[in-house]
Amino acid sequence: MSAPQSEYAWGPATGVGSMPGGDAREAARTVTGSFEDFPYLAELPARGPGADMIGRTAGMLVEMYVHLEPSGWRFSDRPGRDTRRARSWLGEDLDALEEFTQGYTGPLKVQAVGPWTLAASLELRGGEAALGDPGAVRDLAGSLAEGLRSHLAEVRRRVPGAQVVLQLDEPSLTAVLRGQVRSASGYRTYRAVDRQVVEGTLREVMGAADGPVVVHSCAPDVPFALLRRAGASGVSFDFSLLTERDEESIGEAVEAGTRLFAGIVPGTDTALSDPAGSVMGVRTLWRRLGLNPGTLAESLVITPSCGLAGASPAYARAALAHCARAARSLADNPE
Repeated sequence: MSAPQSEYAWGPATGVGSMPGGDAREAARTVTGSFEDFPYLAELPARGPGADMIGRTAGMLVEMYVHLEPSGWRFSDRPGRDTRRARSWLGEDLDALEEFTQGYTGPLKVQAVGPWTLAASLELRGGEAALGDPGAVRDLAGSLAEGLRSHLAEVRRRVPGAQVVLQLDEPSLTAVLRGQVRSASGYRTYRAVDRQVVEGTLREVMGAADGPVVVHSCAPDVPFALLRRAGASGVSFDFSLLTERDEESIGEAVEAGTRLFAGIVPGTDTALSDPAGSVMGVRTLWRRLGLNPGTLAESLVITPSCGLAGASPAYARAALAHCARAARSLADNPE
């Protein structure tokens, strides 16, 4: 079970994960330069299969292997070229991060796909998603937990001053809970998974982190209360997708000490407003919930709304800088 956030130092702003382009050193330089207090391990999906979020996390699995089919990632009997390529790119990204974090102390975020989005995305040998087979999901969660343990140990070895924060990406979580994940044929959907099973599996995988875990989803209707019960220290979400329905569970999360990673900067190229204007919605929400404005800076981490893989390199740099400035404006003037 992750510890409450009060035990951890968190930076005021960070990124979500993906960046445009394929140059690991350039991405690491941009990320560490933008977020001196909370850098993260960049992901570069434009490099191709194995650098995408599913292939990259599948490469971390222990004693489970995948290969690429025209329909997507599918389990294999042994590690092949696709698994080797995913691991090689991850190694390249770690080399670059290590180079630009010499002497760094403080929070450092790494991302991996969570068990439910992985189960909804990886195919069994017959072509159906692992999600449809409870035994396959259990095996996958166990393998992922083991793989994350060793990945996080490697990050700590390379950046010994870092307090490593694990982010689990779960964009499919709401669809899993609602029975909206489509089968291979597309004509039916997989049965909704019981909430307690979802929670228990997340808790098992989070337990591998031995430190704070943030769950990220840029889908609507993020299940804040379920994630909190499963042990998440933080929840990362697209602020523009919040509705009044979410407000009560957000208020409860804040009062319970859960850190909110509020995605307020669009993930694709657009004109950016002034940083203070970007956090106006956050201030308004705080007032509506009757929360003390003085708690804003300690309850929030400012991020882009989702990954930046679809942005231009210039916009990605501007978006990260904008997050850092918006977080500063919130700290300087919470009212």
